[in-house]
Amino acid sequence: MTQSAIVPRVIWLLAGEASGDVLGAHLMQALHARDPHLIFVGIGGPRMEALGLNSLFPMRDLAVMGLVEVLPRVRQLSQRLNEAVNDVVLRQPNMIVTIDSPGFALRFLKRLRDQKIPKIHYVGPQVWAWHEKRVHSFPELWDRLLCLLPFEVEWFAERGVAVDFVGHPVLQSGADQGDARRFRLRHGLTEDAPVLILMPGSRRSEVPRLLPVYGRMLSLLKKRLPDICPVLPLSPLVAQTVRTAVAKWPVKPIIVTELHDKHDAFAAAGAALTKSGTSTLELALAHVPMAVAYRVNPVTAFMARRMIKVKYVAMVNLLAGREVVPELLQERCTPEQLAEAAYALLTDQELGQEQRMAFDEIMAQLRPTPSSGHNGTPSDAAAEAVLRILDEKSPRARQGTEAGRD
Repeated sequence: MTQSAIVPRVIWLLAGEASGDVLGAHLMQALHARDPHLIFVGIGGPRMEALGLNSLFPMRDLAVMGLVEVLPRVRQLSQRLNEAVNDVVLRQPNMIVTIDSPGFALRFLKRLRDQKIPKIHYVGPQVWAWHEKRVHSFPELWDRLLCLLPFEVEWFAERGVAVDFVGHPVLQSGADQGDARRFRLRHGLTEDAPVLILMPGSRRSEVPRLLPVYGRMLSLLKKRLPDICPVLPLSPLVAQTVRTAVAKWPVKPIIVTELHDKHDAFAAAGAALTKSGTSTLELALAHVPMAVAYRVNPVTAFMARRMIKVKYVAMVNLLAGREVVPELLQERCTPEQLAEAAYALLTDQELGQEQRMAFDEIMAQLRPTPSSGHNGTPSDAAAEAVLRILDEKSPRARQGTEAGRD
């Protein structure tokens, strides 16, 4: 009798922040649906861990952003980088997939250039916005780049980077599937209480800069809308920090950390103030009118302004090619201006409808083209690309063994 033994292939995953954890979890599910023998190792957050990843160290150790904000943690980040690199060298996985977090991921990949392991980076680094010179090192860092935004394909390809457009995973987020009535009943809100979403970010370095401004903004807004109900959807990584920071706010906010509660809050919301990034796409998918608010360390802002090459920072504005949502950044990110923007969004129906119509156009751009290998969802398109490279670079490990013969 001859038996064929399947040697499971190992994929080493790296996610460094909450959005990457969501991406990684969707990717793991789509990959397992195609090859249930795959083994996942590496670094991830609670969603990836819930699917069986035993993270090498807590993902929150990497969740930091900003040039100045990183400095106090350089030593710890360097130690974590060494741990990650050493783990790859020891395990020799069949593939490495790094997910977003370019600050850490690119250093990680540079350290592994000499390792003959197929590598994919998932989410195009936003070098088209700033620091374009970095793109020249990309071809030697990975075998394929998986992009979420349609305009990135041509931009990277023109610069010699092998790239696939896999669509944006926000389309699978469920952000548009919330239940407004359920949210109001759960939290004891009346049918007409205005709900304002406040999103301060998922990184511990972001939250302290926006929360005080949001708090003072609410003091002003409450004078015009006495029954305003602020809601803060948060990553579990920053929830306790935020609870402490908002304890003395003039209006007690509702804090939600569960995904379904967050989406229900979107459905109930009349408007939102959010940091730039993926959150703008989630809100757009849910048809929540918004303004973007953002603050970083002044030194970081000064340096960023010297390097940024795009007209907008909000993803919805970049995709639309015009200012669909207001951008209130740095010196414009004041309690007064935020209060004025929130009031207008909550009370001007025409303004809200204009944004919603633009949101539909933007979402249409983010869908991948269905193929014979996937059903048109972003995670399936990404999984198809990963397995294609894995099969090309590291053929399916099946060893026929002569176990015995009758």
